[in-house]
Amino acid sequence: MTQRQPDPALERGFIVAVLAQGVDSEGELAELRELADTALVEPIGELVQHRPRPERRTYLGKGKLEELKRSYEEAGAEVLLVDDELDPVQQRTLEDTLQARVVDRTQLILDIFAQHARSAEGKLQVELAQLEYNLPRMRGMWQHLERLGGGMGSLGAGVGTRGPGESQLETDRRIARRRVTLLRRRLKDLGKQRDVRRKERQRSEAPTVALAGYTNVGKSTLLNALTEADVSVNDRLFETLDPTTRSFEHDGRRYLVTDTVGFIRRLPTQLVQGFAATLEETLVADLILLIVDASVPDDRLDEQEAAVRAVLHEIGADDLPLEMVVNKIDAVDALRRRRLANRFPDAVQISALTGRGLDKLRARIAERFADRFEAVHLFIPYEDGGKLAELYALGAPIDEREDQERGVHVRARLPHREVRRFAPYLVAEARELPVRHAR
Repeated sequence: MTQRQPDPALERGFIVAVLAQGVDSEGELAELRELADTALVEPIGELVQHRPRPERRTYLGKGKLEELKRSYEEAGAEVLLVDDELDPVQQRTLEDTLQARVVDRTQLILDIFAQHARSAEGKLQVELAQLEYNLPRMRGMWQHLERLGGGMGSLGAGVGTRGPGESQLETDRRIARRRVTLLRRRLKDLGKQRDVRRKERQRSEAPTVALAGYTNVGKSTLLNALTEADVSVNDRLFETLDPTTRSFEHDGRRYLVTDTVGFIRRLPTQLVQGFAATLEETLVADLILLIVDASVPDDRLDEQEAAVRAVLHEIGADDLPLEMVVNKIDAVDALRRRRLANRFPDAVQISALTGRGLDKLRARIAERFADRFEAVHLFIPYEDGGKLAELYALGAPIDEREDQERGVHVRARLPHREVRRFAPYLVAEARELPVRHAR
């Protein structure tokens, strides 16, 4: 058991965990400490019990529970942070034993998500996830009324004592369930709107690249660097929750880049389901850039990569084309960069912060889609100006345009499936030619 001096500006938290034998508690709890820091909680003490699995009702064994009670009081903590998702019985037992607020891993993450949600959709998703988490845990404020009719049975209860607590609790649950239904309906409507926007993007044939990676590996910084966006890049976990799509051009072609929510180990199921908006953007991408952090130790890098791949598998995106990108190389020395190159020989090493390697990354993305377009020469008479408008509406890369006496000559790269549509306007070379047009 360890204790530290608290920062008076932060809420004082005490961490507890049940870990398997042989598991290093220092490394295992590092992520929970980061989550606590993001939630403005200062961990001032820790207690770990090594056992195969948590106690079914009390989470900790009897002796450790007594030790926790003493240590928690001595530390002067304000909240207990548990590195697990507790079931309602375990949470109730810990609360009653400590007479304190108990926040498990899932609840802590949900609290952080609530702080960081910006869009209407993100806020709805957070509220839905919180309701689904809290529904089976609703209890407490009416229990003192339940006790008034205790032991009398449903038939023998007197007037004024027939389960007012239970009735209120059921009312609360019913209201919560209605809210869940309403939120799901609203999110479904927003999902339809998102589908419309996505189809608009797909019609442009601009390739879509999704940034996936452990939280805080620099995805938002990379999005800003590639596309000159202005996404928040504060050094906090889950700084970006809402999917943000921006574009950049390389050699005349336009590419869309989507930033997604950061992944962590053991991402709670409610969040995988609730944050469909950002995860769907990964699922429909043409290419995933899996970003890893060059500055973390190898064992942690392995854990982070595995966590991202696990979530990609869970949402069905693990069969999409993927490129590894090693970020933050400005934070490591030449020897570390060589070792990372040996470990990830096909990865592009970059610094989103300084811009190093970004040209190479743009070129790598372009290579991935080189065969998607076909270089063509088109001559479009002025009387068929509508076709020129269609060409621009495609968002097709226009390499050269020359306005001539009878029409416009264009050198462009068309998506393969669109070449047939413009076939009547194809010319062999960059000069004005008489062309027969299909009407």
